[in-house]
Amino acid sequence: MPSPAPAFSDNDLIGRVLLSDDRNAFAELVRRHQSALRASLRKMTHGNIELSDDIAQETFILAWKNIRSFRYEAKFSTWLYRIAFNAWQSEIRKKHELTMDDEQMPEPEPQAPESERTGVQRDLARAMVDLNDGERNAILQCYYNDLSHEEAAFVLGIPLGTVKTNILKAKEKMRARLTAYQTGQGVAA
Repeated sequence: MPSPAPAFSDNDLIGRVLLSDDRNAFAELVRRHQSALRASLRKMTHGNIELSDDIAQETFILAWKNIRSFRYEAKFSTWLYRIAFNAWQSEIRKKHELTMDDEQMPEPEPQAPESERTGVQRDLARAMVDLNDGERNAILQCYYNDLSHEEAAFVLGIPLGTVKTNILKAKEKMRARLTAYQTGQGVAA
């Protein structure tokens, strides 16, 4: 029985796309990375599946159009996260501009029903609310996307020291909030 063909690395597939516009190679890259990317975007969009799927689709379209700008300075997945993060920020700006035009207060993002979360997940989500955007983004990239501090700095487009500072501040805030929940002093959300 013949052995299975060796799997191509992401860089091999990128090379095939660059050399011959191989759509099958790009489709394999999408297949490999779409689940993790969508999961990350769902966290960024507070569980808004439709929005996260739209941004994921936009991310892969942008990746296809800009694949020639991939410089191998980071992993392909990290490059995708950066595209997705930028697309998400663009979406937030659009929403903000729309609400400013309508002179309305922004509506809160939809939250998953309580029954869908365990107590720990609920408490972590509540603790994340106390974080500023920089802290929240650093936590999302480093802990939810499992990126190194260096990779998160690349994705977020900020200095490495800023990522580290944001992670430290976020951990302190979250630790204080979670401790308050443990001792029964937390605020109900």
